[in-house]
Order: sequence, then structure tokens, then C-alpha cells
Amino acid sequence: MQKRYPLLLLALIVLFTASAREPRPVMEPDSTGELLARLRNMPNIEVGRGITFRPKSDRFEVTMRFRMQNLLALRFDDNLSLTQTDARVKRLRLRFDGYIYSPRLVYSIQLGFTGYDAEVLPNGNMNIVRDAIVYYVPNPKWNIGFGQTKIKSNRARINSSGALQFVDRSIVNSQFHLDRDFGLFGEYHLDRPEGFDLGFKGSVTLGEGRNWGATDNGGLAYTGRLEFYPLGHFAAKGDVIEGDFAGEDRLRMLVAGAYSFNHKASRLNGQRGAVMPDGETRNIGSYFVDLILKYRGWAFYTDYMGRICSQPTFGAADPAAFVYTGQGLNLQTSYLFNKRWEIALRNSTLFPDAEIRSRTGYRTHNQTTFGVTRYIIGHSLKVQADLSYNTYDRLPSAVGEALRNGWELRFQVELGL
Repeated sequence: MQKRYPLLLLALIVLFTASAREPRPVMEPDSTGELLARLRNMPNIEVGRGITFRPKSDRFEVTMRFRMQNLLALRFDDNLSLTQTDARVKRLRLRFDGYIYSPRLVYSIQLGFTGYDAEVLPNGNMNIVRDAIVYYVPNPKWNIGFGQTKIKSNRARINSSGALQFVDRSIVNSQFHLDRDFGLFGEYHLDRPEGFDLGFKGSVTLGEGRNWGATDNGGLAYTGRLEFYPLGHFAAKGDVIEGDFAGEDRLRMLVAGAYSFNHKASRLNGQRGAVMPDGETRNIGSYFVDLILKYRGWAFYTDYMGRICSQPTFGAADPAAFVYTGQGLNLQTSYLFNKRWEIALRNSTLFPDAEIRSRTGYRTHNQTTFGVTRYIIGHSLKVQADLSYNTYDRLPSAVGEALRNGWELRFQVELGL
């Protein structure tokens, strides 16, 4: 047996030498292309920008994103006695964006799965569909869309709830915003790279809000918004993201105004709220003016908005049913330290019209809020806390726990991909 080992070793050496002398195979040209195609078709994952899939045909692309907001809110009266505790997943959303057939044919789908997101329609149906719209985008200057999405009215509502510097939007926005609707949407921008620029956003929608379905009142909602950029565009989409993350080295400004006319609205707040009693309808007008200033980590916002209706009440049969007419003013400012810590201060006031004050129970409602945010990965991963104080100029006849002055402390964690 020992004599066989040298012979076996010699055979292995000869075989290795012969294989080493053979020419190496040349990689075919198309094998490199196939490898590149495989690499290209692998999903691209980036925090804040989702997971993107793009097949080699270039006729389809989809980016999938999700985000959640976990909230704890504590409310106290003037004596600092705890009156209410709110702990829940406030928002849990799944979003798909991309194009199909051509990069000019863009779509956006967004679903909401919490009770806060899934608005219950007056007929009792749950509504998880927030956005479902397709756009034709021939060039960066203009586009037209068909489906359901946000009405482009006021700045605070155009901004995503995931791009806020407070735990949530102001009481002024909550009262007067238009939210979402179904219809035709269009945008046009001069799209100038430097200097003065302007844009127009408009829509013609059903006027009854998210996934309402059919209506027989013959009314529609018409909305237009005009935006001016007198000092040029903000960096990194700073006009739709709160806080100056870009650290603008020059002062940037946005001045915008919008008006919406909802003809024969059947819900108390136009696209939102309960159904008007006895099948009645109202013509409702909503107006919005907003201003943004940003410079080297500092940001300032203001919103002025309101609602008009010639006949906001419905008699004594249902005193709780009325169209909230009046105005609201919101002011907020902030400063961002090293793109990590931000402090912000906001003051918001509601001014209901005299005709409905007996229904609201107050002449004014003011809320002052101080907020602190720790940004870990921008707005995609952050921890927020804010403290608010609510005051009411109550009418002598007003009753109810909801109109008591008091404090609110909120803590929120946001995570998104």
C-alpha cells in the first residue's frame, strides 16, 4: 500500500499541470450584460425612500414604503389633574409609487390601516384607501392626474404628516382643511432653476371626500392654488418639509394662496364631516393664504384660512349640525441644531363667525405649543414631544368638559422606510 502513494501523488501533479496549461475560457459579451441586468433588477433599499423594483424592460417601476406613528398623549386640566390618556398606533400606512408602461405614466397608492387613518364613511363603511391616482407627466413643467388624492389647498395639508416638526398639525388646519377627494388634478410650474418662479395647482372633484361614490345633487368642488417663489426654490423639497434641513445659505420664501368652491356640498365641512340633515346641501367657500421663510436652520410658517357659507345652520331641529364658518390663524417658528435637534413654537387661534358661536360655545379657541424633535434619520426616524396649552373665550351659556382650559402633553415615535 505504501508503494501506491508516490504513484498517486505523481498522477495528481501531472493532471494539475495539464489543466493549468489549458487556455482560460473567455466570458461571452452577453454574459456581462446579463450580470448587469441582474444587478440592476435587484431591489434598491434606502431609508426614507423605500424599496424600489425596476425590471430590465424599463416599462415598470414600483417603490414600496411604509411608516408608522406610535403616540402617547396625556391631557390635564388647569389644576394639572389627568383627565384623559390616549395611547395608540395613530398612523400605519403602506404606499406604492412608480410608473407603468412609460415613465410619463405615474401612479401613487396609499393605504391606511388604523382607526384614525381608515375614515368611517357616513354609511358605515371603513375606508382604508387614502390615495389612488394616476398621472400623465409629459415634462417637469406640468402634469394631469385622475383619481383620489389630497386637494392642493393649504401648505400644512400638502405637507405629509410624516414631515411635521410637531406631533400633529394645528387646530386651525384640523378645522378648515379639505383633505382628499376624487376627480381631476393638474399642476403647472415655470420650473426655472434660479430666481423667481411660480406654480399653479388646480382640481375639479366630486366634493364629498374620500371614496364617497355616487351623488345625485349635481354639485362639484373647484379648487385652485397659486404659489410664488420670489427668491428661488427651496433646496431638497424644503417647501413641503417642515424645518430647514437643507440649511439654506440664502433666504428662501414661498407665498401662496388658494380658494375652493364646493357647489351643493352634502357634508358639513365640505369633503369631511357628517351628512347635512334632511338631505340638504350648501354652497361652501374655503380660502387659504400661507407663507414660508427659511434661512440657515431657521424656519417660519404662517397659515391664514377660513370658510364661508351663506346659511351655516339648519334650524333648531338639530343644533349640533352646522357648517363651521369663520377664520383661523397659525404662526410657528423653529430652529434646527446640526440636523439632529429642533425646537419649535406654534400659536394657533380659531375665530368662529358670530352666527355659529352659540353652537361652538366660544368666541375664540387658542392653542400654544412648544415642541422638541430628535431626528435620527431625518423625518424617517425621529422622536417627538410637544406641550400645548388650550384656552377658550367661552360664552356664558357654554357647557361641557371639552371647552375647559388645559394642558396636553404628547410623545411620538415615527419610523418609516
